[in-house]
Amino acid sequence: MRTQVGIVGAGAAGLMLGHLLGRAGIDSIIIENRTREHVIDRVRAGVLEQGTVDLLRDAGLGARVLREGMRHTGIGIAFAGGRHRIDLARLTGGRAITVYGQNEVVKDLLDARDGTGRPLLFEVDGVSVHDLVGPQPEIRFVHNGDRQRIRCDFIAGCDGFHGICRSAIPAAAVQTFDRTYPFGWLGILADAAPSSDELVYCLHDRGFALFSMRSPHVTRLYLQCAADEDAAAWSDARIWAELRTRLTMADGWAPQEGPITQKGVTGMRSFVLEPMRYGRLCLAGDAAHIVPPTGAKGLNLAMADVWRLAQTLDAVVRGGPPDRLFDDYSARGVRRTWRAQRFSWWMTTMLHRNEQATPYDERRQRADLEYLVSSEAAMTSLAENYVGLPLD
Repeated sequence: MRTQVGIVGAGAAGLMLGHLLGRAGIDSIIIENRTREHVIDRVRAGVLEQGTVDLLRDAGLGARVLREGMRHTGIGIAFAGGRHRIDLARLTGGRAITVYGQNEVVKDLLDARDGTGRPLLFEVDGVSVHDLVGPQPEIRFVHNGDRQRIRCDFIAGCDGFHGICRSAIPAAAVQTFDRTYPFGWLGILADAAPSSDELVYCLHDRGFALFSMRSPHVTRLYLQCAADEDAAAWSDARIWAELRTRLTMADGWAPQEGPITQKGVTGMRSFVLEPMRYGRLCLAGDAAHIVPPTGAKGLNLAMADVWRLAQTLDAVVRGGPPDRLFDDYSARGVRRTWRAQRFSWWMTTMLHRNEQATPYDERRQRADLEYLVSSEAAMTSLAENYVGLPLD
């Protein structure tokens, strides 16, 4: 097979890149080692920044997100039994977030890809990339029992944190920055109508909790737990008891309860790779960086990456110098990534209990929250970052 851009990974990043390239008249082949059903069904992020919604709309993919997505103009910060609303729209000139599951974004992208007839291969095995510094890199894999290879002009590694593309880069050619947090999130989906129109982030003496939603009929909730927590050890009754303890406010507000349909534990880590390219391989999304989910930045970083990468590849295909343009793609991406890392770290440390914290640390954390909800400048800073910095 022959194509201009070989894309490894058919998650939101890879599919969006293929879509943007197609609109620019650039051919691509996308391969994915998981099944189509797995890619659609896995429950991931659900908060879209304003820039991500605008990008989907401008790329001709906005009909369903604008119709079915839940636009939120504020969020709640809760502590000491009280909720405090941060008016995102007022503080950012009308910008907001939209709650719309990543799996729904993937469905829209798959429908768009299917409509083009361009190649999209699922359940490929033994994927490897070769000749990355040469003029014609290759992707090799097995599909339906047959050995295949794709000759490309360029390769985009959109295959996630555990994918093969990042590991194909020589260790001496990159730097990595890593931080693992000493806690995780126990997340659930429940068939219960949301009891709040907006997300509520809560710090409680027993740990962090987050009230969110996926639809007008489905609530998404999280509890801070041990990093190695076994989700099977949490019965539905135990989960709801802990959620009531952490999220019930002095005014009586609490999440509505219902049957729990999914539960699982998510680890908390930060990771950055520099640079985000090697030869004719460029990385995007989780292949290049991971953020803790507190700041809701993972999917949004990936969308900003592929927006820049599509522009970069278009410029290269039109005759621009690859090395200079790919270096620029990486530098711009790394700069935005570190800003998202800073915000995600700040949100995480402000809202989670650390078992090693001293009484001083706990009082300082409380002072941080009190300052946040009483200062226009502090609330503006949170709002600007939460609704999303410019894509570039």
